[in-house]
Amino acid sequence: MYVWARLARMALTAKSRGRYRMGDESRLTFRCLPTDIDSNLHLNNARYMMLADVGRIDIFMRAGLLGLARKNGWAPMMGGLQAVYVREIRLWKRFDVVSTVETWEDTQVIGRHRFVLEGGQTAALVMTTAGIYDFSNRRFLAIDEVIGGLGHKITPRPPTEPEKIFMASHGRLRELAKQG
Repeated sequence: MYVWARLARMALTAKSRGRYRMGDESRLTFRCLPTDIDSNLHLNNARYMMLADVGRIDIFMRAGLLGLARKNGWAPMMGGLQAVYVREIRLWKRFDVVSTVETWEDTQVIGRHRFVLEGGQTAALVMTTAGIYDFSNRRFLAIDEVIGGLGHKITPRPPTEPEKIFMASHGRLRELAKQG
């Protein structure tokens, strides 16, 4: 089951967190509930991905992207992700999901979701690649076009070496998936 209540809470409180601007972060606080855990009594790997979705949707809503996408027949779509887990999030523990748009190149946006424990330690890091699909023209949009549609003119920073490696790895894995 998806995290509908958490998604609804995020949507209902989005205005109070203000407009999202590139370079900002989305910070959402959660508690590890019994419905979130695996047999080790800590947050299960699938729940990390779902909570990263909530952080990403928060950014899309607060940046105005969801409204723009609906108006133009576009849809944000995940391309892929990579996750690393360095500390567990135990049952009943509070944690934040800190989501950011890191940069973009052509049609790919690089996002990051840090799962942060109450003491400030990172429990997990999820890197994502995504794009905006234009259904009527059957293509992914250049992200600069989307940013312009939101009324901004922003030059993204160049991808870091780890981001370049992530994008290249993602591209190779995508090609492998298309072969099968």
